[in-house]
Amino acid sequence: MSIKAVVFKKNGKARKGKGFSLEELKKVGLDFRKALKLGIPVDKRRSSAYDHNVKALKEYLERSRKK
Repeated sequence: MSIKAVVFKKNGKARKGKGFSLEELKKVGLDFRKALKLGIPVDKRRSSAYDHNVKALKEYLERSRKK
């Protein structure tokens, strides 16, 4: 099971990102080290927080806890 962040280019098109921002992790309740242990990619350079990435993280954590 893997998860990818989505980032938007300047022209508004979506692309796969390198990882989730620290702000997105904070909204879900994860810290940097815990996310890396769970195999979630983290991009420390990004500061933006997209709602769809936060939602994707929450769904991923729920699915991984059920297993």
